[in-house]
Amino acid sequence: MNVATRAQVLIPIAIAAVIIGIVGIITIPADSKLAEVKFPRGTIKLDGKILDVQIAETDAQKVRGLMFQNQLPDDQGMIFVFNQEQIVPIWMLNMQFPLDIIWFDTNGNVVHIEKNVLPCKSALETATCTVQNADGKKAKYVLEVTGGFTDKFHITEGSKMQIISI
Repeated sequence: MNVATRAQVLIPIAIAAVIIGIVGIITIPADSKLAEVKFPRGTIKLDGKILDVQIAETDAQKVRGLMFQNQLPDDQGMIFVFNQEQIVPIWMLNMQFPLDIIWFDTNGNVVHIEKNVLPCKSALETATCTVQNADGKKAKYVLEVTGGFTDKFHITEGSKMQIISI
């Protein structure tokens, strides 16, 4: 009787996890699932620190983001560029390492920072993955850098980004 009870509990949980995983994969735009999504490159300066950035401008590039990349050196990042200031939610689906996420206004002023945001890898984590939305503050740019970057380079809400080329 005990074994049947466990099976009755575990089988629906396993089925739900599989369904959540399949729905997650299906809802990602097809071109963002490609192993080799190409991003244009650019350069920004953040309080004197020069960064080589991957640029996410299209919807597919924004959805894909840094998914599946194994690391990001301290002199690199990914910048998300939007047409206008807006509330920009960021989540950590299929990330492999923690990130610092920095939101900027049109003038390159930091409006919000989230530090060491953890990845969501498993189906259960994906279903419950927290979305970071800069506490509702509007941004035109969002920069993702390796977790610990903002502390290491003393980046604060008083910091400023200068676009060199994007």
